[in-house]
Amino acid sequence: MVMKYSMARVIAFFLFFSTLYGCGYNSIQQNEEAVNRSWGDLGSQLQRRADLVPNLVATVKGAANFEKETLTAVIEARSKATSIQLTPEMLSDPAAMAKFRAAQGGLTSSLSRLMVAVERYPELKANQNFLDLQSQLEGSENRISVARQRYNGAVEIFNVSIRQFPNSLTNTLLLKLKAKEYFKVDEAAKAVPAVKF
Repeated sequence: MVMKYSMARVIAFFLFFSTLYGCGYNSIQQNEEAVNRSWGDLGSQLQRRADLVPNLVATVKGAANFEKETLTAVIEARSKATSIQLTPEMLSDPAAMAKFRAAQGGLTSSLSRLMVAVERYPELKANQNFLDLQSQLEGSENRISVARQRYNGAVEIFNVSIRQFPNSLTNTLLLKLKAKEYFKVDEAAKAVPAVKF
């Protein structure tokens, strides 16, 4: 009888720990950390772009008769984009993400308008400093695109992990984590600026 009781305890012990191992707690934590890391990478690329803007504006200001309203729009968009900061805890808040996305989209849109306006200034297009900044800005946009894709991939893995069984039970009972928001392109940034000569 004692042998059966001991064997039952051993089996119960193994069943308990095997269910804990398969409950997804660790994988959910790992997936959330991947989202946070990806968000940090994306944030650093967005900051890199924002850091290029003052130099770009200063270089463009040197061009005779350059449209001040275009430069003002870029400066204001940069200010707005850098003033909105999202913490990893806010990545599940659709309103905060929409506000952040709109600010970043405004900066992207104003930079696009600036680059279109530059086409009317041949002396500016020949300026080596401007060409270097333009190249760096294009590189930043590419890095932002890659970082956004990686972030959205990490969000997808995380969101699936908290919804799949048995992880969904673990999340509901223990963690209570919300799905993270994707970083989509803002509607304002999708509009192609018109070229007027």
